[in-house]
Amino acid sequence: MGRKYNVYGMGNALVDMEFEVTPDQLQALGIEKGVMTLVEEERENELIAKLQAHKGKQSSGGSAANTMVAIAQWGGTGFYACKVGKDAAGEFYLKDLNDCGLATNPHHESAGEGITGKCLVLITPDADRTMNTFLGISGSLSVTEMDWNALKDSEYLYLEGYLVTSPSAQAACIEAKAIAEAAGVKTCLSLSDPNMPKFFQTGLEAMIGAGVDLLFANEAEAMQMAGTENFDQAIAYCKTIAKQFAITRGAAGSVVFDGETLLTIATPQVQPIDTVGAGDMYAGGFLYGITHGMGYQKAAELGSIAASKVVTSYGPRLETEVLKNLLAEIQA
Repeated sequence: MGRKYNVYGMGNALVDMEFEVTPDQLQALGIEKGVMTLVEEERENELIAKLQAHKGKQSSGGSAANTMVAIAQWGGTGFYACKVGKDAAGEFYLKDLNDCGLATNPHHESAGEGITGKCLVLITPDADRTMNTFLGISGSLSVTEMDWNALKDSEYLYLEGYLVTSPSAQAACIEAKAIAEAAGVKTCLSLSDPNMPKFFQTGLEAMIGAGVDLLFANEAEAMQMAGTENFDQAIAYCKTIAKQFAITRGAAGSVVFDGETLLTIATPQVQPIDTVGAGDMYAGGFLYGITHGMGYQKAAELGSIAASKVVTSYGPRLETEVLKNLLAEIQA
C-alpha cells in the first residue's frame, strides 16, 4: 500500500516581497549581492521603506515551500511543516498553502507572540537574486510544529538547508531525519545558499549525520561545502555524504549521481530575467519525477526544463497549466 504523501517538507514560511534594483542601489543600501543575509526586523522595515518605489509582487515563499508547491501543482501529494504568526501575512500564507493542495500542521495554538517572516528578494538586471530575510516567528520552528505521523506516511523527507540557522529548527531536522530513517522514509536535503555551508558547515554536517539519501545543491554550494574550487573534488565529496545527488550549474545544466552513474543533464538555453526559485523548482521537478515512476534522467530533465522556464518570469512559481504542459513534453 502506498504512502499518503510523496514528500514531507520542512522549511521557513516567508512572505516574499520582490524588488527590481541595480547593483549600485544594492551597494548604496549596504547589501551583499547574490546571497541570502539574515536581518533583524528593524533593518527589514528600513529596507522596505527605502525600496517601496521598486516593489513587485508579493507571494508566499520560503525555499522548501516553493519546491512543495511545484510538486502539488504537478499532482503530487505533500505535507509542509512550518510556522507562521497570528497576523495578516500568516493568514495569507496558510490560505496559499491550502489553495495549492498542501497539507500543513496546526498553526497558532503554540505560536505565542511573533510575526510572520518576510524575505526581500532583490532582483538585478543580470537576473541574479539577492535576499534579505527576517525570519520572524519562522525562526522558532521546532519539534512542536512537526506531525510525525504524516512524516512516517511519506515517501521522502525534504529538509531546507536554511533551517540550519535556527537552533530549534536544526534540532527538529535532526529528529525528523532519525524518525524518517526508522520508518523507511528516504531523506533529502537542499544546501539552499552558499552562505549556509560558508557560515554553518558544522550545523549542516550535524543535519546530514551519517548521510542523506538525496542531496540538492548548486555548483557554488557544493564546492563551498566540500571546501574546494574544483568541481570534480566537490562531486567526490558529495558521494561521501549522499547516496544520490543533483548539482545544478545554471546554463550548463546539472550533474546527477543516481548511486551508480554520473549523469549530465542539459538545460534549455533561455534569457533569464529572475533566478529566484530556480533551484527550488528543479528540486520540485526532480522529486515529483522520482516519486511518480520516472528514472533519474527523466526526473532531472523535468526539473531542468521547469527551472529554465521559471527564470524567464518574475517570482519562484509557474502557472499549474504551464507545469503540466512541461510534464507532458518530458513524458512524450
